[in-house]
Amino acid sequence: MLEWYSNKKVGIYFDEIPSVGVRYFLPSMTKDEQKAVERYPFVCRKNLKVLLKDYKRQKEYSFMVPKGYCYDGASIPRLFWRVIGSNTDNRFLIAALIHDVLCENHNYVENDRHFSTEVFNALLESSGVNKFKRYCMKHSVECFQRMFCHW
Repeated sequence: MLEWYSNKKVGIYFDEIPSVGVRYFLPSMTKDEQKAVERYPFVCRKNLKVLLKDYKRQKEYSFMVPKGYCYDGASIPRLFWRVIGSNTDNRFLIAALIHDVLCENHNYVENDRHFSTEVFNALLESSGVNKFKRYCMKHSVECFQRMFCHW
């Protein structure tokens, strides 16, 4: 496993370097397929094994992100793009991929919302996102999950 990031709280490991692609419209697509691409423009290009270590609780979580998994990138409202960046910013793509998988599969981290947010923050840090943007994104994610996702 490749160590992607590690600090006192969390360790993040992948079996190989994550590969994310962009989906785009094709002339042969139906309207429904085009809507799906518009809503979820990013795709995981190959199976990705993920190992997360929670150093506070001394736990490890392992799961697979399947090849072909589609997601929307970082869910940043357009209003905040000037301050934080757009959802297509490549520094956000791997963090958004892993966080979206965890949001859809709470059981992967034993329903630990705080740990999934720490993983998101750590992946942003490993991508070179500055402290202010990470702070804004981390706390927005926390608030959104509590209020709208009931997690």
